[in-house]
Amino acid sequence: MKHIIKISAIILLAVYIQACNGTKAENTDAKQKTADYQLISLQIHESSGSVKLPGVLQPFEFVQIFPKVSGFVKNVNVDRGSVVKQGQTLLVLEAPEIEQHVAAAKLKYSETYATYLTSKDKYNRLLETSRTPGTISSFDLQAAQSKMQGDSATAQGEYANYKAQQTMLSYLTVTAPFGGVITERNVHPGALVGPEAHGNMPMLVLQQQSKLRMVINLPEEYSAQVNDKSIVHFTVNAIPGKEFTGTVSRTSGSLNDKYRSEVVEVDILNPDNSFKPGMYAEVILSVSGNKDAFYVPKSAVVTTNERKYVIVVNGSSKKWVDVTEGNSQNDSTEIFGNLHKEDKVIVNADYQIQRTE
Repeated sequence: MKHIIKISAIILLAVYIQACNGTKAENTDAKQKTADYQLISLQIHESSGSVKLPGVLQPFEFVQIFPKVSGFVKNVNVDRGSVVKQGQTLLVLEAPEIEQHVAAAKLKYSETYATYLTSKDKYNRLLETSRTPGTISSFDLQAAQSKMQGDSATAQGEYANYKAQQTMLSYLTVTAPFGGVITERNVHPGALVGPEAHGNMPMLVLQQQSKLRMVINLPEEYSAQVNDKSIVHFTVNAIPGKEFTGTVSRTSGSLNDKYRSEVVEVDILNPDNSFKPGMYAEVILSVSGNKDAFYVPKSAVVTTNERKYVIVVNGSSKKWVDVTEGNSQNDSTEIFGNLHKEDKVIVNADYQIQRTE
């Protein structure tokens, strides 16, 4: 009997020791799981940063020159690559019918003006004579005055037509609207040109290249963080090893519906023509950052096909909180969501960590 009691005591002791060892193992596993997660407390701080975007250089002013009137090309004074000044004659057209219209309009105006002068002289004579009572009836005087006023209006109309024909004649001489470089020439002497020839190529293309525009399409999330004082650093593939600096000159103030971006322009002085219109640039644009943003390591944001979230830890509870990302800087990113200061989030988060809310 004593032997049986002894064996039972040994068995109970073994079961107790095993149970204690199991509890210790579970506690060790729990501590090990907690130790696998590095936590960080959220803090609000405003941080400036930058964003890298492509840009394209464009002429500050650009015009395709088409003829305003029909005619034959008489002289072309410029060619591709010609540097021209504002008001310089680029080409001359000839249209004999326009010259004849000008001459005819001038003669018609001279005729009507002479008629007006005769009517005016007659009215003045009648007016002088009418001062002697009974010599001129009031009807005749009024009729002479009306004739003079009608002839005056006719002469003014013919003068306006004459000036209009002169303007049409001036269109035969094509001048530069601004100083720049001729980049395209599509006509030669003897060619027939005219405004009614829709779809034709322009006679000349003129670009201002001493000053260029660098056009940047700024994504929507950065549009509120850029102003006319923002600093821009850029490089051009055609000029390797050299970085250039500028400031934002203007913004469009609206977003493109298709690309959800805002056009930003930087004026680039180009006195030595080192830059060419059409060149692409790699642009680093300074952005101001968001004053209400939380900055976390990029590894804290879990991205799936359906959502972006961070995992907030509160004691033994793990909660998924949907977030939207803002600016990125080095290995950190801005996040916005239902978060609060001092919330603790898992730094090395991944989708395998389950919620325990």
